[in-house]
Amino acid sequence: MTTLARLLVLDLRVIAPYRRQALITTGIVLVMLFDRPEVILPALIILSASWTASYPFQVSDKAKLETLYAVLPVTRRSLLLGRYLWSLAIFVCYSVVGMAASLVSAHVQNIAFAGPAVAEVLAISWAAFALNISIQYPLYVRFGYLRAGLLGTILPIAVAAVAVTRFHLNIRPDAMWLALIAVAGAVLFVISAAVATIIDPAKSGTARWAVT
Repeated sequence: MTTLARLLVLDLRVIAPYRRQALITTGIVLVMLFDRPEVILPALIILSASWTASYPFQVSDKAKLETLYAVLPVTRRSLLLGRYLWSLAIFVCYSVVGMAASLVSAHVQNIAFAGPAVAEVLAISWAAFALNISIQYPLYVRFGYLRAGLLGTILPIAVAAVAVTRFHLNIRPDAMWLALIAVAGAVLFVISAAVATIIDPAKSGTARWAVT
């Protein structure tokens, strides 16, 4: 198992106290929006996946796990990249659940939802998630969850929600648009990881998250 894979497993264990909360939030979104297959996945990504992606930072700060991170045989850069890998895993998991629910919903209601519609939903959901993480994670790395938690969660969710809504209402994307959206999300993700590494206040010291 690689270092990043081990860190991914560690984050999964760290957020154990919040698994039920994540499941409840996901269930509420699915129930409330089950009759709108084209909205299920974007809503899950913005309202549930974004919160779940922040759990490792939240638990680390509240439980003061910087001592644990300090003794791990990994570099600070690996710890940061592990968090981004965690967020990608969260996106994949929620995408599978959301798309399955969307397809079932469309089938039950006899709504056409396939091909271009699926691609559009996936591309927009990915871009919204990447935008969210690109804002959220650097704030958490620089200031810690306890100081930047509210701003680092509400701000990117609001920005992503407005961007998705305006885009959906004003643009009917073709294949090129969807490809550009997906690439833009990936670029934001990479830039965010680079910025987080640069502004990390602990990069020259022990491997710990900033806490108050």
